[in-house]
Amino acid sequence: MNSNKKKGLTAASLIVLLLIIDQAIKLAVKLNMTLGESIHIFDWFQIEFVENNGMAWGMELGSKLFLSLFRIFAVVGLIWYVRGRIKKGARMAYIVVLSMICAGAAGNIFDSLIYGQIFTASTPYYIEGAIPSTLTTWGEGYAPMLMGKVVDMFYFPLFTGTFPDWMPLCGGQSFVFFSPVFNFADACISVGVITILLFFRKDFNGWIPEKR
Repeated sequence: MNSNKKKGLTAASLIVLLLIIDQAIKLAVKLNMTLGESIHIFDWFQIEFVENNGMAWGMELGSKLFLSLFRIFAVVGLIWYVRGRIKKGARMAYIVVLSMICAGAAGNIFDSLIYGQIFTASTPYYIEGAIPSTLTTWGEGYAPMLMGKVVDMFYFPLFTGTFPDWMPLCGGQSFVFFSPVFNFADACISVGVITILLFFRKDFNGWIPEKR
């Protein structure tokens, strides 16, 4: 097996593995927890079931349909880019990092594409008789295709504090650091991007694959 084929197989295998891990975690949360329910692991780490319409880390940007389509085009572009980098002989480590980003983006697309079709709506924990979501017949779920909500669960409230009184707008208010709730796919994207910025900036400079 030549070097490029090995890199391609490594990239494909890693993407599939990370997708399986991401979806396994999400399914475990979706099928066993009610919306907003929290499992206290440590003071600084909790499993908290949250759903969102937005991008990574629960951010919101435009309509849900726009976000879903944007994610699909982004993943297609990433796959094209990775393929080009492999042909150009990029380092294996760089291909691995790019594969992490691809897997993370694809993981959240899967939620939007499929979950609304196959799951009943999640019930908030504070409603009497709340039960976890269940699998249903394809097409009878809580939302149309591309409109499903992304499942988040990792919450790291590392410490709490109070802003100084002299600070404008937020003076005297309490805060939590680190407050976003995220998922495994978000972590793959973030770790991949940070790793590129720290260690692979030179590799990224030649980002447009040459035409053959």
